[in-house]
Amino acid sequence: MAASNTPKQYGITKPISLLGPVEADLQRTAELEKFLVEAGLYESPEESAKREQVLAELDKILKDWVKQLTSQRGYTDQMVEEANALLFTFGSYRLGVHGPGADIDTLCVGPSYVSREEDFFINLHDILAQTEEVTELQPVPDAHVPVMKFKFHGISIDLLYASVSLLVVPADLDISQGSVLYDVDEATVRSLNGCRVADQILRLVPNVENFRTTLRCLKYWAKRRGVYSNVTGFLGGVNWALLVARVCQLYPNAVPSMLVSRFFRVFTQWRWPNPVMLCSIEEDELGFPVWDPRKNPRDRCHHMPIITPAYPCMNSSYNVSTSTLRVMMEQFQFGNKVCQEIEMNKASWSSLFEPFQFFEAYKNYLQVDIIAEDDEDLRLWKGWVESRLRQLTLKIERDTYGMLQCHPYPHEFADPSRQCAHCAFFMGLSRKEGVVIQEGQQFDIRGTVDEFRHEINLYMFWKPGMELAVSHVRRKQIPAYVFPEGYRRPRPSRHVNQHQQSDKNETEDGPMTGSPDGQLKRKLDSPGTDDAEPCRSVKRASVSPVHPKTLSPRSGNVGDETTCINQTNSASSDVSGGSQTSHGNGSLERANRSSSPQASEKSSDTVASASRDATRGVVCSGDATNKHGTCISLVEKCTTPTVAVCTTTLERVAVKVVSELVGSERLGSSNSAELLERTEKDVLVENVHFGGNGVAQGGLPEELEVYEVGCALEVVIEG
Repeated sequence: MAASNTPKQYGITKPISLLGPVEADLQRTAELEKFLVEAGLYESPEESAKREQVLAELDKILKDWVKQLTSQRGYTDQMVEEANALLFTFGSYRLGVHGPGADIDTLCVGPSYVSREEDFFINLHDILAQTEEVTELQPVPDAHVPVMKFKFHGISIDLLYASVSLLVVPADLDISQGSVLYDVDEATVRSLNGCRVADQILRLVPNVENFRTTLRCLKYWAKRRGVYSNVTGFLGGVNWALLVARVCQLYPNAVPSMLVSRFFRVFTQWRWPNPVMLCSIEEDELGFPVWDPRKNPRDRCHHMPIITPAYPCMNSSYNVSTSTLRVMMEQFQFGNKVCQEIEMNKASWSSLFEPFQFFEAYKNYLQVDIIAEDDEDLRLWKGWVESRLRQLTLKIERDTYGMLQCHPYPHEFADPSRQCAHCAFFMGLSRKEGVVIQEGQQFDIRGTVDEFRHEINLYMFWKPGMELAVSHVRRKQIPAYVFPEGYRRPRPSRHVNQHQQSDKNETEDGPMTGSPDGQLKRKLDSPGTDDAEPCRSVKRASVSPVHPKTLSPRSGNVGDETTCINQTNSASSDVSGGSQTSHGNGSLERANRSSSPQASEKSSDTVASASRDATRGVVCSGDATNKHGTCISLVEKCTTPTVAVCTTTLERVAVKVVSELVGSERLGSSNSAELLERTEKDVLVENVHFGGNGVAQGGLPEELEVYEVGCALEVVIEG
């Protein structure tokens, strides 16, 4: 009888708190929902009806396509009659959190004799190309998850295909069952995974409507704060959904206003790289690889593991780097402070969604200009470059040993004054906090940028006119077209997450800050600082390296380029304890033709030279024989976290942690909010320390635990 009264447990731990809302929580939830409606995050009934109509028409096209192929291949009339394809949705549309103008992620499931390579990407492509309502058709067969992108009646569609090992696809096929994965390739598994994960998320949350409202809120917040983008190394839709779902499991009776606040409270304290999981990771006899740091060395290097709940369980956030994790943690701190003020009635919900002032946060930036002859070429070229921008961030971190940190901004900008099609991306640059400043110290990233450009030029569908320019700009040189009204607005007052101390005599350049929202007091640049350039530079050019197919042996010389970021000796102390650097003027220049075979060879030699010099604590980028080359003395310090594994089971640890959870009846009945928050914090810190979720992983009988050893996180295998 007692067992029947025990509430259902969601997730792999007991909840932190079973407390439900009080009147103030319900009022704040109503205010939050009103704010989201006024922000235009919900589509109209007319648009919803149009989406359903589009999906119905697409479903008919797919069914007719499969029947046509079945007939052409000589199957019996009965087989042709029974031939079928099913259309599923996933992503934001399936989760119920899509907004106006959002695309629809779809999956077509077809029979075993209909292939992806020929039938889907050739035959179906031709059918769609001849359909009047279909525009902007773009097949991407070589993507990690092969996809066909297009617009149907003006609505963006991403269409995947999965061929299952069935001659006839039944109308009631349940793709959440593991049997659907029998005898299929890994591309099919990845294609099916989106739907399987979305369905599993909805099954694993206590209250679907509360989950949806909270997720809609936090996706909007992430976009406003510049941390919503999987491709640039932040988090995408499925990542945010998994994080929100985990918080819903930990607070099963909370309403959206409470869940938003608890979201920031939980993840400001989370000890990455401990994984976030909605359920246990299970092995299967099918043998597909799952996320397992014990067996897969690459899994140990993930910075922010967020594990998908459907087999085969994968890390959905492998794109996150040390720099982007740092930025997200700073934004979590911002959200946590604002939510605390909202709960004390000192702030409104609108303050949580204030846009992040990226172009006031740093003193130095990288500007990546993407140019093409027309809009269609730009769409293709930009997609390729944007998908590789994360590599530029990783390469800069690698070549500077994490000393130079990058903050890629996931929004694109266009210069309307240009005659050709154009867009630009920006990255904020800052020195790692706590690094001792040396007068005249520089970061020379010529070789890094040259390597990145060379990889970009390997684009299979390159056309004349597709160009790429990378340049270093200071804050006062940021082009006017990035600002909404076309001009630089007055500097705003700082919010709760920004340092209160400001310099009344601050120049337009301002300080470069390690904490993007922080603005620190600084000394004025000494006379002539802005004009000083220790590295001799050629005139800044905006010409892309020549495509490999059009190169001549005489193209360019990488040794003549100068791509350096000069850092002056202006410094100030961060009120939060970190040391900040104020950069002087510098330049990151591009020569006209640096992707020649000779340049590519020299770039490879540069990287090799940098690796050799690393053993001496010095990294040199550029031509070692070039008198303008710059060397940086580095402290030998490991910066890459890894997940460590030991074989101690967590059963007794789980009992200890669970017995202290705030969600126990003893603590849950307390009326002391102060006690609740203090105990909640203590439990969270301990809980995430033990394997990320405080319990043994089902299917992974050994604990996944992080041990800090010196400056590194080492892999420790006991037993």
